[in-house]
Amino acid sequence: MSGMSGMSLPEVSALSGRILDEVERAVVGKRQPLALVLSAILAGGHVLLEDFPGLGKTLAARSFAATLGLDFTRAQFTPDLLPGDLTGSFVYDQREREFAFRRGPLFTGLLLADEINRTPPKTQSALLEAMQERQVTVEGQTFVLDRPFHVIATANPVEYEGTYPLPEAQLDRFLLRVSFGYPTAREELQVLTNRMTRRHEEIDLDRVTDGPGLLAMQEAVEATTVDDSVAAYCVNLATASRDHPHVLMGASPRGSLALLLVGRAYAVLRGRDYVTPEDVKAVAVSVLAHRITVKPELWMSNVTGRSVVEAILGSVPTPAARESHHGDGS
Repeated sequence: MSGMSGMSLPEVSALSGRILDEVERAVVGKRQPLALVLSAILAGGHVLLEDFPGLGKTLAARSFAATLGLDFTRAQFTPDLLPGDLTGSFVYDQREREFAFRRGPLFTGLLLADEINRTPPKTQSALLEAMQERQVTVEGQTFVLDRPFHVIATANPVEYEGTYPLPEAQLDRFLLRVSFGYPTAREELQVLTNRMTRRHEEIDLDRVTDGPGLLAMQEAVEATTVDDSVAAYCVNLATASRDHPHVLMGASPRGSLALLLVGRAYAVLRGRDYVTPEDVKAVAVSVLAHRITVKPELWMSNVTGRSVVEAILGSVPTPAARESHHGDGS
């Protein structure tokens, strides 16, 4: 850690705004999904970007790495990718006459795991150990990853040919799942205009912070006030997802905790030091939808994790805002 500890929430809020402004120069017109991705990073988590090809998933990951000042590696997940291709492996050093550990792409600040659903479960589980434990184990030896360490994984929702769907337990490791969706015609035109103005393909983004700076931001977010009623609301939403008639398996307690953690970071992005029920609602679909398994007999209908979350947001009572409470920093 550098001497940046003790960052205030207004400073985090201002820095976050600058980061989003910068990333939005590359990923045009997607402020809301980008804010969700940054909220997950500030909450210390990992993100799954699920979208059609060509909608800026890789560009978004690269842009966040550049603006956050993090080392960036990209791993293309393919059917023949082995766990050692991610973690690294022991290689015989002729000169030293011993085996030395050569680090794989997991040893980075931000890893783009591209098309994560194209690789077999054994390799997916090597990535998951790194995400969950912040360490890798190779031939019985454990290597701790540097902090900060974040994974932005991409998955293509259309092609199921030759893919390995992520099991529910694995999806649960992602703090949230985001889709950018197609740009509006005006946004798409903006992308073309920007490219013609630049006269080259690459977009040079300014670095807004660095690894120690990001850790200080994450530490500051921990000071956000959460009223008991808001915490109870997070639990009620997760519980409602388990009781919904269309659901085979609802969100685990990890889901309600994720609502709280992402809601906290989202509140700071919005310039507040306390969380409102509206913050929780704003992040709920991205946080909960991928943690919900719909009953198989409903797969052909329009019932999805998203539609279930939208239904419970409508049915679970919203706690009354107690904004007078926010200034005491409790």
